[in-house]
Amino acid sequence: MRTLFHGGRLFDGTGAPAAPADVVVEEGRVVDVGPGLDGDESVDCTGLLVLPGLFDCHVHVIVSRVDMLRELATPFSYQFYEAATNLALTLATGITTVRDASGADLGVKQAVEDGLVAGPRMQISIAMISQTGGHGDGWGICGAHVPSPYFDSHPGRPSGVVDGPEEMRRKVRELIRAGADVIKVATSGGVLSPRDDPRHGHLRDDELEMLVSEATAAGRFVMAHAQATDGIKGAIRAGIRSIEHGIYLDDEAISMMLDRGVWLVPTLVAAARRAGGRRPRRVYPGRDGRQGEDGARRAHRLDPPCHRRGCEGRDGDRLGSGTARREPARAVAHGGVRYDAGGGDRGDDIVRRCTDGSRR
Repeated sequence: MRTLFHGGRLFDGTGAPAAPADVVVEEGRVVDVGPGLDGDESVDCTGLLVLPGLFDCHVHVIVSRVDMLRELATPFSYQFYEAATNLALTLATGITTVRDASGADLGVKQAVEDGLVAGPRMQISIAMISQTGGHGDGWGICGAHVPSPYFDSHPGRPSGVVDGPEEMRRKVRELIRAGADVIKVATSGGVLSPRDDPRHGHLRDDELEMLVSEATAAGRFVMAHAQATDGIKGAIRAGIRSIEHGIYLDDEAISMMLDRGVWLVPTLVAAARRAGGRRPRRVYPGRDGRQGEDGARRAHRLDPPCHRRGCEGRDGDRLGSGTARREPARAVAHGGVRYDAGGGDRGDDIVRRCTDGSRR
């Protein structure tokens, strides 16, 4: 069966502007593009833009928000129903292949493949490998283990915490056994974990070399959550295929990536929300050299325009907290993931883009 899509303007991804063209699809594959084509059945695309399926290389389909207290009060199996919703939304935006960067297990992927839920094709990493005290460690400051849809283990998702090369060898094999198509590792701290610093590199060279060796033997690539400069360079030296985020890239790291053909998956959209009314306290110097949260806030104001909560941007529009300002609930999507940005009494705690002075 040849299906003809006709009458639309085609965007082909080559950099050329969209132009009128027909597309013929046979057995799920594009077999012809051009003017005046025919098919066994046709779809009228007049007035529409026709484009190829898109890839999203970094999603977390089981996560819809960053709200630890809400997660603690959510039944375990709820995450899988959220995944079904997020997968359908992702497909509806035109994304036909995703790489899940930890969270989704083999059951989620198989449900899509078997047609139980609508969604894009998936590459899954199951769980993120992390050192003790790293970005994937669910230990809470209170001393309790805090469950998270990203990291908490269950029969389909082993814990990702490792220390030492031999533990790394075993963990990679466990993840591949669990169905991982790609292996994810945190070679630096992150911004949503309580006791690690995103400027510090994590895991040593011998651990990362073991990781890549085992993954390569099983025909898997490795992706690295890497914000810190040292963590980026360590990942590159070990032969890791892609750098996720890359916040503290420097010229040397960029040259290393170019020399080795390493891909950067940048953070285009990020969202964070206070958990239970406050974020974990983080103590490190801001750009003005002052220590602690106050120094970080002052440093943030050095980069206007900005509409962060409580921050005075270039236009002087101060956004206060609590009853000072109320705004409706908002949401932002990171790939197919919908992050709740608050409403009601927390309506002022929304995600804002600070590049053009607009509030989002």
